Amino acid sequence: MPIPDPVAFNIFGIDIMWYAILICSGIILATLICCLRAPRHDLTSDQILNFVLICVPAGIIGARIYYVLFHWDWYAGDFFHMINIRGGGLAVHGGIIAGLGTALILCHIWKIRPLNLFDLAAPSLALAQAIGRWGNYFNSEAHGGPTDLPWAITVDGQPVHPTFLYESIWCFLLFLFLLWLDRRRGFEGQIILLYGILYSVERFFVEALRTDSLMIGPFKQAQVISLVIIAICLVAYIVLRRKGRKA
Repeated sequence: MPIPDPVAFNIFGIDIMWYAILICSGIILATLICCLRAPRHDLTSDQILNFVLICVPAGIIGARIYYVLFHWDWYAGDFFHMINIRGGGLAVHGGIIAGLGTALILCHIWKIRPLNLFDLAAPSLALAQAIGRWGNYFNSEAHGGPTDLPWAITVDGQPVHPTFLYESIWCFLLFLFLLWLDRRRGFEGQIILLYGILYSVERFFVEALRTDSLMIGPFKQAQVISLVIIAICLVAYIVLRRKGRKA
């Protein structure tokens, strides 16, 4: 399966990239689903839109900063190169950290229970990732090493693992699972913590196949971060579940 043209179409001499279309589509669909499900979490669609208007830009900025920091030798001294995201270069972990961190601050300001909000957002976050990962396909990035599997994609004449596809499928299944589980939620925080655990498990193993990973010394940073997130979420899950049972 060859790599397609990263440019979707051209308007007045400006190339509109598939990368941007897919990321924006994921954000819009995720927002709509959150708005529809908001009453189940004692929230309104207006409240959700308020969060989205602030947290989404913060998440994109965080994703870009995270990526640039781990490629500092490439970006140092060239500010316009740093802010040019049209060619790709957004780190999922940076976006999640910045987006959820911003939401946590807003919850404190607006007197909203953060775990309840995060439980609402978790399934939609997984769906947005499932859609957005296809942007990596059009940009010929985030792929794995050589393989002879029948579903390999061809990059620079070499069949390689479509790691973006592995993550996209996993995140879509995670979206469906978390939607189902949210109707049976045992305690606040259960959905977002399971998202953190299950997404991180997948990311740890898929990252092992990738050839363009960000590094922390000799280690792939996504694998290190995934292990840390799994550990933190597991401890939090056990603690909150026990508190829920006592209550």
